[in-house]
Amino acid sequence: MQLNQTPSFVTLGEAMAMFVAKTPGQLADIEEFHRSLAGAEVNVAIGMARLGFEASYISKVGKDSFGQFIRQAISKENIRTDWISESTSHPTGFMLKSNVTDGSDPKVEYFRKNSAASTLSTTDIDENLFKTDTHLHLTGISIAVSSTMREATKHALNLAKEQGCSVSFDTNLRPTLWPDQATMVATINEFAFASDIVLPGIEEGKILAGSDQPEVIADFYLQHGVKTVIVKLGSKGAYFKTSKGESGTVAGFPVTKVVDTVGAGDSFAVGVISALLEGKTMEQSARRGNLLGSLTVQVRGDSEGLPTRAILNQLEKES
Repeated sequence: MQLNQTPSFVTLGEAMAMFVAKTPGQLADIEEFHRSLAGAEVNVAIGMARLGFEASYISKVGKDSFGQFIRQAISKENIRTDWISESTSHPTGFMLKSNVTDGSDPKVEYFRKNSAASTLSTTDIDENLFKTDTHLHLTGISIAVSSTMREATKHALNLAKEQGCSVSFDTNLRPTLWPDQATMVATINEFAFASDIVLPGIEEGKILAGSDQPEVIADFYLQHGVKTVIVKLGSKGAYFKTSKGESGTVAGFPVTKVVDTVGAGDSFAVGVISALLEGKTMEQSARRGNLLGSLTVQVRGDSEGLPTRAILNQLEKES
């Protein structure tokens, strides 16, 4: 599958201030934290911007220090902040993340209920952002945060499709944000079916497609009109299948020590999307996704492991 060679990139979601424990232990016992930026969609925007794509991020923050920090952090990554609006009545969300040393998933606590981003609505979506040379990336998180953000996401999706833009969707299941599993599955799949590229994890496939077999998961989405499905297999790599009949499994990159698993899926999305937009083959795209995912799990932080274009070129040359 080949997309436009020089598209701009747009995504939307909730960016949060993240406080990562400086030492291992229960969050209740931690006295010192390191502040950074968090949010699945903003992680992908950061990765795309570092690779030289013109990236725009749609969101809403509160009129507070966290909101100011988020704007500054995003701007430093050369991401356009024109579409980050401000709420005077709702605060910016934030989160706490534990420090783990055994490679397991860290404990994360969110403070995002009634946040500024949860009030994002269709009126915050500028239709001028979506042109034929634009790629829109969405996730299952933004449509779970609130009904208004879900409508905003749907509006962005419809505008993108009307203008002939390509759309990718990372299923990103967050069960605690949904009223029940049935609603989650139905809504996530509604958005997935309307996208060109779908990026489910193997465990997510069990819930969304009723199978833990990569090909069955891929076929489930292809039968509903999706053009390309890439199933994340964790350390085993990724499986891809397209509506044109291409399919295959691409092995993951070996990692000596896993430091932080959070953000690996977002980095995988950066690798896959950037490669496809550059006209790379499916195998090359999945391989880049695996590469970026492996880089992220080796450092602490959600986006700290994402490479610049120069570093990526060197890494791909060496590998």
